[in-house]
Amino acid sequence: MASNPRIFRSIASLAACVAVLATGAACGRSPADSTNPPKPGGPVRGGTLVASVRSEPATFNRYVEASAALDVLTILTQATLVRINRATDQLEPWLAERWTESADHRTFTLALRRGIVFSDGVPFTSADVVFSFRAAYDPRAKGVLDASLRIEGKPITATAPDPQTVIITLPAPFTPGLRLLDNLWILPRHALEPALDQGRFDKAWGLNTPPASIAGLGPFTIAEHVPGQRLVLARNPHYWRSGTDGAPLPYLDRIVLQVMPDQNAEVLRLETGAIDLMSQADVRPEDYAALRRLREQGTLTLEDLGVSLDAPMLWFNLRQDQNDAKHQWFRRTEFRQAISYALDRDAIANAVYLGAAVPISGPVTPGNRTWYSESAPKYAHDPARAKALLASIGLGDTPIRFSLLVQSSHTTRQRVATMVQEQLKQIGVAVDIVPMDPGSLVSAWGRGNYDAIFHAFQASATDPANNLDFWRSAGDLHVWNAAQRVPATSWERQIDELMARQIAAPTLPDRQRIFAEVQRIMGEQVPAIWIVAPKVSIAMNRRVEGATPALLDPKVLWNADTLYVRDGASRPR
Repeated sequence: MASNPRIFRSIASLAACVAVLATGAACGRSPADSTNPPKPGGPVRGGTLVASVRSEPATFNRYVEASAALDVLTILTQATLVRINRATDQLEPWLAERWTESADHRTFTLALRRGIVFSDGVPFTSADVVFSFRAAYDPRAKGVLDASLRIEGKPITATAPDPQTVIITLPAPFTPGLRLLDNLWILPRHALEPALDQGRFDKAWGLNTPPASIAGLGPFTIAEHVPGQRLVLARNPHYWRSGTDGAPLPYLDRIVLQVMPDQNAEVLRLETGAIDLMSQADVRPEDYAALRRLREQGTLTLEDLGVSLDAPMLWFNLRQDQNDAKHQWFRRTEFRQAISYALDRDAIANAVYLGAAVPISGPVTPGNRTWYSESAPKYAHDPARAKALLASIGLGDTPIRFSLLVQSSHTTRQRVATMVQEQLKQIGVAVDIVPMDPGSLVSAWGRGNYDAIFHAFQASATDPANNLDFWRSAGDLHVWNAAQRVPATSWERQIDELMARQIAAPTLPDRQRIFAEVQRIMGEQVPAIWIVAPKVSIAMNRRVEGATPALLDPKVLWNADTLYVRDGASRPR
C-alpha cells in the first residue's frame, strides 16, 4: 500500500560540524575526503554489489510513477528531509538536522544541514524543498504523491525564510507530524523547475534522459542504463553522510541492479553467486531448503524476518464508469463477500507457501503489531454460505465469469491465482487467469481496463497515516476505485471521516481504536480480498555486510549507504 515516487560546496563552522557529526552526517567535506579508508577492522571500502530487480521503471521520476523498481532506484539516489528508519520505525533527522514544533503541533521549523550539495555540485537549499512541494501538488504534473501529502484533502504549506530554514505548516491536526515527509523526495530545483514551469514535468527524467543530468541527494547516482538488462549506480562523491567509524559514506563504489523478471533464474543466480541479493523478492518457500543448505555451507546468509506487512490482494474494478452487468455484480457487497467465503485460505497457505504464510481476511497483517486488529471480520472457508450470498442477489443460476490479471513473472502469485480459480469453480464462478508483465498490468489498472487483479503494493510505513493514498477515497492507490472526486459509497465516506479523526487523535490508543473501526468496515465491505500474508525470509551472499534487514521494502537496500562487501572484489555486470 502499498503505498507510496524521492552543488558548489561550503565549509561549515566547527560548531555546525560537531552538531552534524553527532547525528551521523558528514560536514562540508571535499571529494578528496572520499578516498579516506575506514578505521582498521571496520567496514571495507570499495567494490560492487549486484542486486536483482523484477522489472525496470518506466521513468526516473518518482513523482509521476509508483512502482517497486522505481522505489528501489529512488531510495538509492534521492533523500528526504526526515526518514523513518525501516528497522526501528523511528523518525530520524535526515536532510534536516533538527526542528522545533509549535504548541498546537501544526507548525514545524526545520534547520537544514549545512554544506550539502546535489550530486552535480549545486548547493542544496530550502528553495529545493519549496520547489519539491510545488511539484508534488502541481495538477499538470499528473503526480502520484499529491494525495499522500494532504491532510483532510488540503496541502501542506512550505515556506523558506532563509536558505537553511524551512517552515512546514500542516492544514489540520496530524498526530504523526513530520513522519508524513518520509514520502517526499527532495528534487533539484535548478534541474527541474523549467520543466515544471512549462507544464512538462511529467515528461522530465524519462528513460532517455542522460544519466549524468539526473541529480540527487542520495548515496548513489545513475551511471548507466541498459534497457531491459541493468541499471548501474555509482558512488555519489558529494554524499553528505559519514559512518559511525567517521568514514564518508557510501562504502560501496557501485551497485548494479540487474533486471530479472524470471524468479527461477533470479534464485539460480543467487545460488551461484552471480548476484548478491534479490532487492524486490523474498525467498520463495520452495527455495528455502536449498538456500538453507547454502547457508550451512557458509555461502549465504538467510534470515527470517516475520510475517509480511504487504500481503497480495484480489480486488475488483469498482469504478463508477463501468456499467455493464458484470461490473454491477462487483459493486454488490454480497458478491465480494461470497468470493471471500469461497476461498480456503489454509489450503492456499499450505499448498503454495508450504505453511510459511498466515491466513488473513483484512488489509493489515499480524506482522504490523502496532496496528493489526483482531476484531476485524474473518472469512472462514464456507462454500455453502458463498452460494447463498450469490443467490440472495439473483446470481444463483446465473453463469458468472470474470478475468483475473496477475503478474506473469511472479510464480507464487500465479499459483495462488490458480488455486483461487479452482476454489471459485466450486461455487459456480469461472475465472480466466491473464498473466501480464508488471508494466502492462499497471497500465490496464490505470485505464480501468480489467475485471479483477491479484497483486501487491508496498506500504511505505507501518503507520496508516503514511499510507493515506490507499485508505482515502481520493488516493491514487485506493486501487479498486482510485482518485475519486467525492466518495462513491457511504462506507468509503465513513472511512474518509474515520481516517481524518485517526490522524488527529492525540494518543496512540485513541488512534488504534479508530483504526480498528476502519479495519472492521473494510472487512465487512471487502473492496479487496486478502488471502494470506507470507512469512518473510531474505537471503544474501555472505560477502555482503552492514545490512539491517527490515520488513518494509526494500528490505536490504533501504540503508544501502552502510552496506559493504568484505572481499571488495568487483562483480559481474
